[in-house]
Amino acid sequence: MGTTYMAKPGDIKRSWFIIDAAGKPLGRVATEAARLLRGKHKPEFTPHLDTGDHVIILNAEKAVLTGRKLEQKYYYRHSGYPGGLTKIDYATLMEKKPEKAVYMAISGMLPHNRLGRAMLKKLRVYRDNQHSQQAQQPRPWGEGQDDKTEGGPGS
Repeated sequence: MGTTYMAKPGDIKRSWFIIDAAGKPLGRVATEAARLLRGKHKPEFTPHLDTGDHVIILNAEKAVLTGRKLEQKYYYRHSGYPGGLTKIDYATLMEKKPEKAVYMAISGMLPHNRLGRAMLKKLRVYRDNQHSQQAQQPRPWGEGQDDKTEGGPGS
């Protein structure tokens, strides 16, 4: 009988990927980014470890919300005091802080514990197509991407 492979923290190799959000639905971009941050695209995925890669999201302001979500969807936050609820519609949020809209969409798809917070530290979201991670030599992650990365079987 075979044994289940469990990655060890020293075995994890991290890559850098760029996702261009221009003209793509916000949720589709967020799910792909969450998958990369979590490490589910790797054969050595281990649920209790952060096996994911670094992700750079470009053109956050050009991400689209389908249907009537710009007018009907709201972002809520609460100060913790009575009457401290603030709500902002996504049309205003995408105009003023599109990076926050993308960041919140991705953070909602990751675990809500210290593991998820560690994964979020590997995410960088930019309003336009300029980023400062050229030294890491990030590779584009796109539509027709196959799920094979270095080090995995078959690559």
